Amino acid sequence: MGKSNSSRDWTQIYAIYGMEQWQTLVFLLFHAAFFSLLSLLFLLYFESIFHFFQTFLSSPGAARFAAGFSGVVTAISAVCLFFAAANFFYSAGPLHYDMAQRMVGSVNDWSTVKLALDVGCGRGILLNAVATQLKKTGSSGRVVGLNPSKRTTLSTLRTANMEGVGEYVTCREGDVRSLPFGDNYFDVVVSAVFVHTVGKEYGHRTVEAAEERTRVLGEMVRVLKPGGVGVLWDLLHVPEYVRRLQDLKMEDIRVSESVTAFMVSSHMVSFRKPSQHVVGPGEVRLDWRC
Repeated sequence: MGKSNSSRDWTQIYAIYGMEQWQTLVFLLFHAAFFSLLSLLFLLYFESIFHFFQTFLSSPGAARFAAGFSGVVTAISAVCLFFAAANFFYSAGPLHYDMAQRMVGSVNDWSTVKLALDVGCGRGILLNAVATQLKKTGSSGRVVGLNPSKRTTLSTLRTANMEGVGEYVTCREGDVRSLPFGDNYFDVVVSAVFVHTVGKEYGHRTVEAAEERTRVLGEMVRVLKPGGVGVLWDLLHVPEYVRRLQDLKMEDIRVSESVTAFMVSSHMVSFRKPSQHVVGPGEVRLDWRC
């Protein structure tokens, strides 16, 4: 799989793109600070806490162990929460940017790309990476960013203008389960840390959620031109995606090494849509719809 050949200071990334789901980071930091304070209180007032436990436990040894164990648990919890917050902060910005560069690098020839699609483009990190690559190659192509909600469209276009690629970018609202584009429309289809969020109202591990995710994959394949390339980076459900792509007879399916993102395993998957499918003595085009 292609690797990133460019890097950027994290302050620049956050200055342009900000942070989605900043509430999660605040939640993690608040609880990390709370448990840090709690563990400090255990350290400073250990004897008082020990005597408190003695009112419930008859054995002094058991009370001392309970007080010490509680203090250790709160300290470990604080460390884990700070680590989780740091990983979330890194994943949402610098790692996302780096993976976007790798995804762009996994497409061999951008000079022939006229239309690309970013499914669930969010703040536009991947969208603008694609647009930047089109600009570098002198292409007249464009990249369309699709979001389920109109809410982020203006901010996404603003980041494109800040990156100097506004003329290469179009944003629109649409249902990712039924993409508002015709069959065989795009040369390249990409998506970053988005597909796993589809169907989350059913619970991530339910059959219904899995069906929703595979429907999105089917739609990505449907709008991809024969011979076109698809690349997605996502969390948790990559084996499920690979099976679906195999069922759809995709070619050159490649899976990257695992990358820890948002405290879980993530992978990048690339594939190519074949031009046609041979069945018996004749050639019949596949129906890519789910």
